[in-house]
Amino acid sequence: MNIEEINREQMQKGKAYKTMLIFAMGSIVMIFAGLTSAYVISKNRPDWLKDFDLPQAFLWSTLVIVLSSVTFHIAKKAIEKNNRSLTSIMLGATLILGLAFVALQFEGFNQVIKAGYFFTGSQSTITTSFLYVVVLVHIAHLAGGLISLLIVIYNHYKQKYNASQTLGIELSAMFWHFLGFLWLYLFLFFTFYK
Repeated sequence: MNIEEINREQMQKGKAYKTMLIFAMGSIVMIFAGLTSAYVISKNRPDWLKDFDLPQAFLWSTLVIVLSSVTFHIAKKAIEKNNRSLTSIMLGATLILGLAFVALQFEGFNQVIKAGYFFTGSQSTITTSFLYVVVLVHIAHLAGGLISLLIVIYNHYKQKYNASQTLGIELSAMFWHFLGFLWLYLFLFFTFYK
């Protein structure tokens, strides 16, 4: 195989992986479309909490996930310029911010409970149960994003990425940005659709 054939093969492989990722993200969108549709329909129930506000931890987690998208984007741009040290720093920052996001989500749960609301059991409400399910499903998908990020960090450490080979970082960044956008949508939905 000559270099041209190898490059063509890598491009086809990259397109196939990106297409599969887009289909997976489409499936995730359908899950959350179903959950938010059920939320909208359930809002008309007489036991719906009309005065429930999201705790502050969810606002902070939103800011953290947006910042993590910025750091991942910087990491991707840095590797495209073969700036390995900046890529390492930004990938590490993205990981720390991703873990902080999860911690803030659980802190949000604690704040809801401290406010006297419960997610399950006889004292729960349909409103808080929806919040619980949606956030946990998002965290489950974010766990996939964190695993992907850890694989990227490992491959970066093994020097598998450079200016001409960025596919792994690109795919992981696409998924990470998607998860960030999805959380931003969910946060705004829960904040403004009461």
